[in-house]
Amino acid sequence: MASQSNVAGAADLAARPSLIFTRRLNASPAKVYAAWTDPQKIIQWFGRADARRDSFQADIDPKVGGRFRVSFATDQEYYQVGGVYREVVPNRLLVFSWAWHSTPERESQVTVSLQPDGDGTLMTVHHEQLFDSAARDGHERGWMASLDQLEKSLA
Repeated sequence: MASQSNVAGAADLAARPSLIFTRRLNASPAKVYAAWTDPQKIIQWFGRADARRDSFQADIDPKVGGRFRVSFATDQEYYQVGGVYREVVPNRLLVFSWAWHSTPERESQVTVSLQPDGDGTLMTVHHEQLFDSAARDGHERGWMASLDQLEKSLA
């Protein structure tokens, strides 16, 4: 039987803010999947628009239990995010934990779903269990910039 604190904890996580983005990309699911899982490809699109591209580093091990880490810098600040892959279905699905090095206690979860759509891919990014509305708003800005860059990198 679940303890009262576990039930409350699960309800607390479910009540946290989340974001969902859906994009149709003019690339195959395999190409979009590679953009998320190949370190040389992810550094071409991930991160803030004002990040220095020469500052990017990525370590990615896309398997259940594998870890990822992406870091980059702007002129003012250094950023590093990482997590652990919870589900991996090549060319279809990635589910991973997400935490910035500056706030490791604020772990959230990202799900990337890829569906074939004609000669392209329908990609849905669901970022859930965000710490609060300020974290949601900051991640929304970040994801919008990154996904715009992803779209351009796949064109």
